[in-house]
Amino acid sequence: MQTRLHIRTTDREPPYLAPKASRQSVLEELSPVLFESLPRSDQRRRGVEYVQGLLGVEGRKSIRNISSLFGGEAAEQSLHHFISGSTWDWGPVRRALARHLEEIFPARAYVLRPMVIPKAGASSVGVDRRFSPTHGQVMNAQQAVGVWAVSEEHSTPINWRLHLSETWLDDESRRRQAAIPKSALPESLDECAVAAFLGITRGWGLPVRPAVMDARELDVPGTVRRLRTAGAPMLLRVSANLRLLAIDPGLPRSVADTEMTAHQLMLMARPLRQPVIQRRPGPGGGAVHSGLTAAVRVRLAKRSSSRPGACRDLVLLGVGHSGGRWPAELWLTDITDLHPAQVLRLSRMTQQVERAFTEIAERVGIRDFSGRSFNGWHRHTTLASAAHAVAVLSGTTEQVTGPEQVPVAEPAHVPVPVPVTHSSV
Repeated sequence: MQTRLHIRTTDREPPYLAPKASRQSVLEELSPVLFESLPRSDQRRRGVEYVQGLLGVEGRKSIRNISSLFGGEAAEQSLHHFISGSTWDWGPVRRALARHLEEIFPARAYVLRPMVIPKAGASSVGVDRRFSPTHGQVMNAQQAVGVWAVSEEHSTPINWRLHLSETWLDDESRRRQAAIPKSALPESLDECAVAAFLGITRGWGLPVRPAVMDARELDVPGTVRRLRTAGAPMLLRVSANLRLLAIDPGLPRSVADTEMTAHQLMLMARPLRQPVIQRRPGPGGGAVHSGLTAAVRVRLAKRSSSRPGACRDLVLLGVGHSGGRWPAELWLTDITDLHPAQVLRLSRMTQQVERAFTEIAERVGIRDFSGRSFNGWHRHTTLASAAHAVAVLSGTTEQVTGPEQVPVAEPAHVPVPVPVTHSSV
């Protein structure tokens, strides 16, 4: 049975906004849902303490600093074992968090965001020589991809995938020391991003949403094929030199079925530009001029046409502003039944995630894990995502000095949302 894509694109569908609450009350409500899969009460207590520490400790969110809030050396040993040496599965915890957020703030899309984690040494799992766009140089770093659930107002990470190079995967000694599972195989960064996205769409009971990402440094044809194979709608920011086939009837006949760069196509589509008028959310919101867009139908370049899914139509969207450079941005999508203004709104979710990453995720220590264990890294990012969610749900992002004591409740049954049926677009 085919399913129908559900995209919320209008301000007439406001999300459910829960009253702002304290972090303590939010964590009290979330912890039995989040840690339902943990079989022992001491594990659930450690999970709550770790999230409290991520929210409350000053400075770097190391296990030592977190444990200083709960009793020093003994607490440090217990938390270290809980994160790096225990056997609890982080997958069900992530799934529970994602389902809980979907019930409260239904996502409009999932944004796939790369994350570079600079490291001083080379012993942390996955560390390799990598280019950091933020620093503009090659450095020792881990590379990961986060999947963010983005609603009308909030952005929260719900899944992570650590990119592992062949240097790590071909070294049996390093694999054994970091406890890297045998299922981990070499993959490109774009394969890593798509796999992270597919991790939430297969078996999590979540509605299908568009995958939105900046793909300017990735293999765009490969990313398009992989997402199409999975039946996932997509919106990808692409580079000016991406080669495409012009098939839009609004373009001159002389360029029909001609391979051109995305930039060249948008220069030819300049006469097709339309102003984007959007309304401010909320009562009394007025019309706002959001810039200019032009949309033309394209296909992937001919060298990709023999591969599955390559011949299906795509839309190339150009974005700019009056009097500014044209085009300022280029986006490629297979969501062909939306107005360009609606697609533009989806594209702006990448900016929303960047703000949330800086204002919340960094402050709760999403990049602060210093251990060597593959599972330890995943457990830390899972609980840091939970801390991020607590900050979002409570409406606070500032640090809290000292932990608030949260009782560890017995896990409650978490109902699985019924997936929304959708059809391919």
